[in-house]
Amino acid sequence: MKQHPLEQLRRYDPQAIASYYKFRPWQSLYRIVTLIGAFLGFIFSLKSDQFRNQVEQNRPKRATELRELLTHLGPTYIKVGQALSTRPDLIRKDFLEELTKLQDRLPPFPNQTAFDIIERELGGSISQMYLDISPHPVAAASLGQVYRGRLHSGEEVAIKVQRPNLVPILTLDLYLMRWAARWISPILPLNLGHDLTLIVEEFGIKIFEEIDYINEGKNAEKFAENFRYNPQVRVPQIYWDYCAKKVLTLEWINGYKLTNTEAIQEAGLDADKIIRIGVTTGLQQLLEFGFFHADPHPGNLFALSDPSGIGAQMGYIDFGMMDQLDQTAKETLVDAVVHLINKDYTELAEDFVKLGFLTPDTDIYPIIPALEAVFGDIMGESVRDFNFKTITDKFSEVMYEYPFRVPAKFALIIRSLVTQEGLALSINPDFRIVEIAYPYVAQRLLTGETPSLRRRLLEVLIKDGKFRWDRLENMIAIARSDSGFDLMPTAQLGLQYLLSEEGQYLRHQIVLALTENDRLHTEEVERLWHLIQDDIQPSRLLDAAWGALADFSRERAALLLPSVAAFTQ
Repeated sequence: MKQHPLEQLRRYDPQAIASYYKFRPWQSLYRIVTLIGAFLGFIFSLKSDQFRNQVEQNRPKRATELRELLTHLGPTYIKVGQALSTRPDLIRKDFLEELTKLQDRLPPFPNQTAFDIIERELGGSISQMYLDISPHPVAAASLGQVYRGRLHSGEEVAIKVQRPNLVPILTLDLYLMRWAARWISPILPLNLGHDLTLIVEEFGIKIFEEIDYINEGKNAEKFAENFRYNPQVRVPQIYWDYCAKKVLTLEWINGYKLTNTEAIQEAGLDADKIIRIGVTTGLQQLLEFGFFHADPHPGNLFALSDPSGIGAQMGYIDFGMMDQLDQTAKETLVDAVVHLINKDYTELAEDFVKLGFLTPDTDIYPIIPALEAVFGDIMGESVRDFNFKTITDKFSEVMYEYPFRVPAKFALIIRSLVTQEGLALSINPDFRIVEIAYPYVAQRLLTGETPSLRRRLLEVLIKDGKFRWDRLENMIAIARSDSGFDLMPTAQLGLQYLLSEEGQYLRHQIVLALTENDRLHTEEVERLWHLIQDDIQPSRLLDAAWGALADFSRERAALLLPSVAAFTQ
């Protein structure tokens, strides 16, 4: 079988794709006619609603029709629908809600076609590669389908096979999208905030990464390496001898879909523990590793029983859609959380510029009141009533009115957070994501493992040149709400920091706070003591103080050694 010329592309290359289709206008024309025919009926319905003044009444119906239309147009447009479901800067809230239901599913393609692809990619017969393989796929999606099999060495495996002729379909659609974007962008009634062509290119880059199964295998191993010390996370092993660009063979994981609550309960798994694992590992991906799973839908996450005795595991599969945050982006995310907690909306607007939600030349001052209107009410509510769905719904209205855009990375983050929250709510309707997320962020700030985190802790604790005892109390209370949080190591780190040269400013601020208005303030210290006394055992407190002093002594000794050496020379 002759290979399509564009199959040789290792990554999205709009110039190479344009060069190919420029000399094959008949292919473009046929697809254009198909697309126009599909969309004309939908557009006619929208115009009819306007003519009959039934826009609001029929909007839910039209949103459903749009989802069904995108599904009918094939894998590219299913992916478009999924991408749009994370873009509140492009799509209004009522359509967003329907597009989030878009399922990444298509009818399976013929088994013989799949087996031919396996043999061609791996260079041998099915019987040579696998001891057995299921006669039919166990799952089918827009880009491929999965079989269950067994290697000759006995390991049970999942065999992922890419759909045939996928590259020609995707590249033709991407070519036409990019061509159309140049013409449509100036007349679209959308507050894009930047060139629509860039959105198409971001989409093309991600989808090319997703159809390269070698890249997916490497992503899985990198993800597993990040969580190598966490027994609560399970990542399937990749069997590289049976992998190629269009075939991926990986360990079969026996687990329960997170939406199958009955099976989870019958297996005796603690649903709340599974939720906690999902949320904390999601935050670790974003704020610690910077490498995150961007497609955590119900088919990609599993609850597992762990034979080693830890009770439950979260199994991750499908690492085609991943993304990486650099150190600056991770630190700016923490800044945004700090400024949100402090209600510093000017600084929060500046964070949006740094993260790429606003262009550097944007006048942020008209936007600040809008941010305060959105986040002020949310942050004023109880922690229990807070959820990401509320934020995205309210924020989408602001983004449509102001020149916001959602960078591709953060569109994936939003999708990841909202999807995980929805899954958690399907397991436990009373779940609130911040009841787990807040303690995690508070712990990260309190432990202050890096100078950047310690600086952000100071921003929380010191406002307008004054030490804020109430914020320290609140942060400790939030951190302690996680039963797994041990206060003593944090106390030791805090004492080390206070005794260090870096902690001089904080020492000064605490002394000022304790002696403010020419009187000794002891009530704040008493409140803190009542808050933490149940966690403080005298022997452990002594150990923590001793450890801090020992480290302080070593630090000072290290600083003194060069001076002594210089003096003796």
